[in-house]
Amino acid sequence: MTDAEYIAVEKSTNVRSRRGPRWLPVARAANRTLSAMAPALAAQLAERLFLTPPRSRRPAPEVALLETARARPMRVGGRPFVTWTWGCGPRILLVHGWGGRGAQLGALVEPLVGRGFSVVAFDAPGHGAADAGPVTVPEMTAALHEAAGPGRRLAGLVAHSLGAVTATTALYTGLDVAAAVYIAPAADLVAAASRFTTTLGFSRTVGERMRDGIERRVGMPWSAFTVTARAPALDTPLLVVHDRGDAEVPWQDGMAIARAWPGAAMLMTDGLGHRRILEAPDVVAAAVDFVARHAGEHGRTTPDAAVAGAQPAPVS
Repeated sequence: MTDAEYIAVEKSTNVRSRRGPRWLPVARAANRTLSAMAPALAAQLAERLFLTPPRSRRPAPEVALLETARARPMRVGGRPFVTWTWGCGPRILLVHGWGGRGAQLGALVEPLVGRGFSVVAFDAPGHGAADAGPVTVPEMTAALHEAAGPGRRLAGLVAHSLGAVTATTALYTGLDVAAAVYIAPAADLVAAASRFTTTLGFSRTVGERMRDGIERRVGMPWSAFTVTARAPALDTPLLVVHDRGDAEVPWQDGMAIARAWPGAAMLMTDGLGHRRILEAPDVVAAAVDFVARHAGEHGRTTPDAAVAGAQPAPVS
């Protein structure tokens, strides 16, 4: 999880001011008091806040895009979620980040379908069109596996932000993918959890209790969701794309993942931030080309020259 996951903190900060939303000082003071007076209760509150994704209204372009897709209601662990599919052919899965939606990666749909692929997006539990409420990385990973289809090899996968953690967990637990692209990926959930509790005024002790509580909840250590720890055991061809000006997930996260992942390539951009990078033509072209070259073409091809000026490079 990243700075984008401080419930509404990040969005409010970007919209209003760098000082954060007006309610934040009050929340910090209340949480400091609660941490001192009732640390167990404070830890429970912090855990619920940390695991509850922020939600926002779906913009009109996303609505229009989803109206062109084949929707399929699904369930995982008793929780409903939705997948949308465009095109026919080998499957490419789009994986959104924390508080995100599958259609946020919609700029990839038309070019991938044009290359002969089918494209599948989904809103994980707790996100978008799915049910609201707390959700964990294992639950999001289970939804990813379900959306991919049991026993099916994916031609490719494109993940954004925290979606890289979900995707890496899925790869580590058996998801078969010909190639993956991580855009603005988050690498370290422990650091993000520490930033979260500090931002909201919880004490260090409460932060530790929160992390312990989440470990008990999911039955796995935090290291299981650290991309750089899992990367050396994975051999899926990977392209990492990150913007130097990303204010939500530092570009160093992307570089650390690329360095830890055998054979990964890295593409750095400037001036695109954390979300506009998903719609940048050069980034879309590089992602589509990378997946197509590793998965094998099915339909119209696009030469490498189409992404001139946005060429990924191996990471040493």
